[in-house]
Amino acid sequence: MKTDRYVSRRGCGTVVLLLFLLLCMAGCGRRESAQKAVETAETAEEDFSQAADGLETDGEAAAAAGGIDPETAEAAASAAHTVGVTAQENGESGTAEETVPAADVADEAEEILSDMSLEEKVCQLFVLTPEQLTGVSAVTAAGETTEKRLRRYPVGGLIYFAGNLVSAEQTRDMLQGTQRYAVEIEGLPLLLCVDEEGGRVSRVGALGAAPVKPMAQMADEKEAYAAGSAVGETLAGLGFNLDLAPVADVLTNPDNTVIGDRSFGSDPARVAGLAEAFSDGLHAHGILSTYKHFPGHGATAGDTHAGYAYTDKTYQELCEAELVPFAAAQEAGADLVMAAHISVPSILPDETPCSLSYRMITEILRGDLGYQGLVITDALNMGAVTAHYSSAQAAVLAVAAGSDLLLMPADFQAAYQGILDAVADGTLTEERIDESVLRIIRVKLGLREAMAG
Repeated sequence: MKTDRYVSRRGCGTVVLLLFLLLCMAGCGRRESAQKAVETAETAEEDFSQAADGLETDGEAAAAAGGIDPETAEAAASAAHTVGVTAQENGESGTAEETVPAADVADEAEEILSDMSLEEKVCQLFVLTPEQLTGVSAVTAAGETTEKRLRRYPVGGLIYFAGNLVSAEQTRDMLQGTQRYAVEIEGLPLLLCVDEEGGRVSRVGALGAAPVKPMAQMADEKEAYAAGSAVGETLAGLGFNLDLAPVADVLTNPDNTVIGDRSFGSDPARVAGLAEAFSDGLHAHGILSTYKHFPGHGATAGDTHAGYAYTDKTYQELCEAELVPFAAAQEAGADLVMAAHISVPSILPDETPCSLSYRMITEILRGDLGYQGLVITDALNMGAVTAHYSSAQAAVLAVAAGSDLLLMPADFQAAYQGILDAVADGTLTEERIDESVLRIIRVKLGLREAMAG
């Protein structure tokens, strides 16, 4: 059974996390701490498999970055190689969908992209509520208005809340109808999204779904996998294909109540392991997973729903805790990472929200942490954004930062037109739009194949 692997895999995860810690410390010049981390990694390595050569170059690069001696760097490379060998022996591919699409899928994605107008491509960047799309005050069905608006604005996805979900039968009919329109119009499925974390954040609980206890109460990875699988089974049965979960925040600020028991805990390794297990449970039922809230909402004081929230931690300190689960997101197979609107003054002195920062999204998340999946913003109608930026400004900054999907702008029309205007005046290039839309199309082709199967 798939859950059996979580017992034996824990030590391999430890090596991965310790190696990440080493690389962060190397970049900060923390020689002694890095060497201590490697020594611990070597001990964990002995418990799980034999070291193999082949990654000496990576070790030398870390040594050059932080002044670590070659022997220490070589030990880290050996530990990393061991993790790769062990994962391969366990048959882990990392994702429910292939991270790198087959040649024919890549070619089809390019062909679809080439046939799209700029307006169609910009629409694909948005994930809206059905009310934002249709202008109807409370959407509980998919009819002529939904079809008409999807033809006018073929958005990338829709997100549903408890008010849209009256009963299981009604929800299935609504989502199936909406998806049918999208496929007829675009030839690609919509991302049909919901926030279903379990615990106190549940949108489908009233539909008879079995309750899932708070993440903080999860005993181990087997239980987290079972929770993700239960959520995935429910969502797939209703017609959803994307869950904005799991919460991958490390709860390092005990006064933080916004995240609280939504987090798997305060231990970075535990959070990374349980988040991956929950994600795998979703994947077992064809549901895309989302690690949130990068770079870690568990360290903050304040609530970005209402306004400004920040952490005063340095990049090095974030590397040691909050960033650990996100550093593991690519290998864990997270389909999306959600970027939070929190501010990190030690990294971004102008207090730009991370979701709108090129430094945070492109340089750190994609560059330093190596994440190559979809990046979605947290809801752009939150106070942390609307208090300082217009809908057009926020949308343009989010795309410029490197985000692929823009969730719930306060004013969709203004955000949509803002991006078109930014391309027209050269603030954004169409090539930048194409990068994100190509990622979106590839994911949707995977969903289309799953629907056909």
